[in-house]
Amino acid sequence: MAKVELALPSNVGQGLYVDSSCIDCDTCRQIAPQTFGDVNGQSYVHAQPTTGGSRLRAAMALVACPTASIGTTGDLPELSAARMAFPELVTPEVAYCGYSAPSSYGASSYLLLRPQGNVLVDCPRFAAPLRKRIEEMGGIDLIVLTHRDDVADHAKWARHFGARRVLHHDDVTEETAEVEVQPQGSDPLGLDDELLMIPTPGHTEGHAVFLYRGMYLFTGDHLWHDRRLDASRSVCWYDWKKQQESMKRLLTYDFDWVLPGHGGRHHAPPAAMRTALQECIARMATQR
Repeated sequence: MAKVELALPSNVGQGLYVDSSCIDCDTCRQIAPQTFGDVNGQSYVHAQPTTGGSRLRAAMALVACPTASIGTTGDLPELSAARMAFPELVTPEVAYCGYSAPSSYGASSYLLLRPQGNVLVDCPRFAAPLRKRIEEMGGIDLIVLTHRDDVADHAKWARHFGARRVLHHDDVTEETAEVEVQPQGSDPLGLDDELLMIPTPGHTEGHAVFLYRGMYLFTGDHLWHDRRLDASRSVCWYDWKKQQESMKRLLTYDFDWVLPGHGGRHHAPPAAMRTALQECIARMATQR
């Protein structure tokens, strides 16, 4: 629970606030940028929401916050609706799960809605409202994990829905030792006719991205969008050179969505996406 006595002095107005437990994961700013901004390495309320729509988005940010760092000193009747607003559709076949987990530093996770069985990409908190909504949307058949950092409550989700899990062997830890499918090596692996696992070592040794239907690229912590496609040496925990090589491999694929664990999503035609990726690769080469 957020504590009003720890509210950041940067918050504006009365009502919603962010307290000093904020870890600057960017979740609230992605969901409700009209309400939340960032300063001095933490989020804060830069404008109190005044309309029903903006209040709902702010309430969704409160629900999704991994550290419960957002609170309110007044009534927020939209909170009930916000709890059931996730998974939120990004497109008719991809939904953002919200309910970020502190263990994954607030990473985003996604649900692929498929007639042959839904797929969870990385894992959110195992929250009752989210579990109920996912049950209503058809459950989970498969859980694919991009890397060791964003597994969160994978065991609870897998147990509840009877789902198989996929994680590259080089990123398996004691916490994930029971993952059912642990591919090895650097070759892409077709999990079915629509879903391709592409090993992309760099951020971690066993990092992988997942390409769905040649359109959606789920990039974990390998690639994200912040005014441009980007990656950063400062958050590469394994090998920056290998991450650059992994990024170049993505030039051989067409996709028009980048859906990361951290950072903003990006949608563009494949040709424009390839150009943006080439520019990202060029910038990576200048980081030492």
